Amino acid sequence: MADARQVPEGWGTFPSPPPPVRPELEIELLDQCIHCGFCIQACPTYRELGVETASPRGRLQMMKAVAEGQLAPDAGFADEMNLCLGCRACESACPSGVHYGQALEQARALAAQTAPPHLARRLTLRLAFRWLLPHGGRLRAGVALLRLAQRTGLLRPVAALLPRHWREMTAALPPAPGRAEHRQVSAALAAAAQPAAAEGPTVGFFRGCIQDALFAGTNAATAHLLRAAGCRVVAPPPHGAGPAGAAQTCCGALAAHGGDREYARELARRNIAAFEALGCDYVVNNAGGCGAMLREYGHLLHDDPAWAERAARFAAGVRDVSELLASQGLPALGPLPWRVTYQDSCHLHHGQRVKSQPRQLLQQVPGLTYVELKNADRCCGSAGIYNLTHPEMAGALLDEKMENATATQAEVIVTSNPGCLLQMRLGVQRAGLADRVRVLHLVDLLEAARIAAGES
Repeated sequence: MADARQVPEGWGTFPSPPPPVRPELEIELLDQCIHCGFCIQACPTYRELGVETASPRGRLQMMKAVAEGQLAPDAGFADEMNLCLGCRACESACPSGVHYGQALEQARALAAQTAPPHLARRLTLRLAFRWLLPHGGRLRAGVALLRLAQRTGLLRPVAALLPRHWREMTAALPPAPGRAEHRQVSAALAAAAQPAAAEGPTVGFFRGCIQDALFAGTNAATAHLLRAAGCRVVAPPPHGAGPAGAAQTCCGALAAHGGDREYARELARRNIAAFEALGCDYVVNNAGGCGAMLREYGHLLHDDPAWAERAARFAAGVRDVSELLASQGLPALGPLPWRVTYQDSCHLHHGQRVKSQPRQLLQQVPGLTYVELKNADRCCGSAGIYNLTHPEMAGALLDEKMENATATQAEVIVTSNPGCLLQMRLGVQRAGLADRVRVLHLVDLLEAARIAAGES
């Protein structure tokens, strides 16, 4: 199968040895695929490119060939794995229950070892995934610099030096929160930690990294809503703000998606230990990507004897905020005379299978006109950092999304993930709708309705 290796004349040729078998890829996951093709039309990259290797089925076949030693996990293999958005729409379409997301993470981890990216990119990813995101203080310092640049007007000339897609993303950033907003989160969590008047569950709040640093107001609103719904809310301090072993940190999703699976496992252990100490009934979060990763901790640590059972127990208790609010019941809501549509977070819809609850909550807001978005569960192109690493593909998907969003004539686009929020803000800007359309997190809209009802 490999190219023949040339030897001195007269000796003939003999085949090169096949690549080694790769136990890093779980053959049990790959054997679940029956090659039926239901996943193909659910896949964004296949719809755009129309080639088998850009489909989930094609990628799974490549993974199996690597696992069995028939194909080398070289740069070409890495490119095909990284072209995937990891949106997991194929999982919703698959009749065989293939856990494609788990297989993809294993394949990317292997590719990162055998065909690592260029040094500059490797160092950049390591800096982001290991040095920045897990450390709340460093991340907040970065956001403080962003706030200063926004308020002084320095952001625009700095952004002018960046590639076009970075410039566009920079312009779509929301106003960075300051100390006052972060104090509001602390105050909201302190109030929500008091015993609830009504008997309800005690929930541990996972604050996230980007979500906590850039969307602090959404975290404060989450605490207010859960408290108003009868929950007692407790939260381990963020990393750097509490004793070692008691602090929560980054969920590890971006590290796992980027091939740094071992570091993701380390972050998982920290989070499990931090929330175990609280004795909460559920671990609740408000970011679709974080929630999907937290629910994967059971598989991520399934081969670790010291953590497997603890990880499975933790993962079974993870809930998206929309699930808890739908089951507990919303507090009194005031009218919002808005025309609204909803864009699914891929990892909330396909990864966590939370589909109806956000829509149910929106339809309970008085005065709100809800319009369903065509292909709402198709990826907007954010996909972690995909819109930065593959801007052309991400842009094509965003243009399709905005065409459907514009057709709804909605004045508010609602979603449930920080990456989706930023991507949809970019889409609104690119479509020339910034003066007419807002992008809001589901929690922020519900909090606005709660305040409209006169709730404190």
